[in-house]
Amino acid sequence: MNKVSFSFGAAFGKSALDSCALRAKYEASALEAQRWINETSFDTEGHGWMALPDCSTAQVTETAEWLRGYDSVIQVGIGGSALGNLMLNQALLDGFYNETEAKPKFYLADNPDPDKTRSIWERVKGGRVALVGVSKSGSTAETMTQFLWYRDEMLKKGQSDKDILVITDPEKGIFRAFAKDSDCRVMELPASVGGRYSVLCPAGLVTAAALGIDAAALLRGAAAMRELVSKETDFAKNPAMRLAALHMMHADERRPMSVLMPYSSKMAYFAEWYAQLWAESLGKQGLGTTPVRALGSIDQHSQVQLYTEGPDDKFFTLISLKDHGPEAVVPNIDHEALKPLEYLNGQGIGAMLNLEAKSTAAAIVKSGHPLMWIELEKLDEETVGALVFFYEYLTALTGRMMGINPFDQPGVEQGKKYTYGLMGRAGYEKDAEEVGEWFGKIAADKVEAF
Repeated sequence: MNKVSFSFGAAFGKSALDSCALRAKYEASALEAQRWINETSFDTEGHGWMALPDCSTAQVTETAEWLRGYDSVIQVGIGGSALGNLMLNQALLDGFYNETEAKPKFYLADNPDPDKTRSIWERVKGGRVALVGVSKSGSTAETMTQFLWYRDEMLKKGQSDKDILVITDPEKGIFRAFAKDSDCRVMELPASVGGRYSVLCPAGLVTAAALGIDAAALLRGAAAMRELVSKETDFAKNPAMRLAALHMMHADERRPMSVLMPYSSKMAYFAEWYAQLWAESLGKQGLGTTPVRALGSIDQHSQVQLYTEGPDDKFFTLISLKDHGPEAVVPNIDHEALKPLEYLNGQGIGAMLNLEAKSTAAAIVKSGHPLMWIELEKLDEETVGALVFFYEYLTALTGRMMGINPFDQPGVEQGKKYTYGLMGRAGYEKDAEEVGEWFGKIAADKVEAF
């Protein structure tokens, strides 16, 4: 795996530990966590993502070809059923894909904001629309309200359930029942794969493939990374073990924030995807570190002042690309007033971005803060697949080392129950009462501004 490299030289900051001490303190728990991940059956709830790199892409390819027959595709989902798609599309497609001649156009209906819901429909209603619903249960309120609304609009314009694909649990749930009693298409969201680990299954791959992304190459990259992180037992040579141990160490030393800062506009949604994966997997039992999304070089001008001279409570990871693709080169200065900028003559914008990444990293390290440096050769399907799998493995490994289950989300489930209760779903009446009680406390001290 030569497309991704990890540099640990500045990862300790002001810690009293060094690489040898880190290994002595955390190697045993890292090896135990590796064995637990590797040896637990992939059919066990939460563990199915480990098997995804081996899956056939035949059904994905066939369904993607069907979707290409439409003018537009609307996918409804939230959390892991949305962020993974946004991440893949941003990383691997033209930055303004929907403004090109390519079809189908793609829209992700995630946040149930009526303005966004209607705005998407206004852009697609004149053509043939495919609707893709992604939910294991088919009961997630944010997803299902929008699914029902879009389906109704499609029926009004003469389309049918034959224009719908649902990606859901193999055996149970509302979407599975709908698929049995309608003419819609259906694909399996493997029962043992949780939503935030699902980007490398049909939930993430089908619409990506419809837009021209090579699903098989994504899985090849994931498989290559799995070969390294799951089989390498030498702590010093396994970047997932070392980085998991560093996160543990910095949490122990009261650095409760994990900043991920890629230096590429095409990776902004990767940071968003990471934030959900990390927060929802590890934030339990009073444990976990808070993921912070940043984007270079934008956040050099909004966050780095805090990062360099603020409190020593963060562990930084910067991601840099060697190759940003076709370069945009600054022309020679031809105006007298612009002469002070002649040092930019012939400079590449991508090359400058890489220099800024190094400069920011150096400034953070000079301030005594810990920083991890990840470098990618370029953003292609194999590299993205490898990086996705690396962060999934890292998250699971860290969770096991912390002593928590990295695959459940009890806090999220409570919020879902409250929403069901407030919306009148049978069986959740007591949850609605609880919301009233807690919100009464929230609203007890109010100041009217105007």
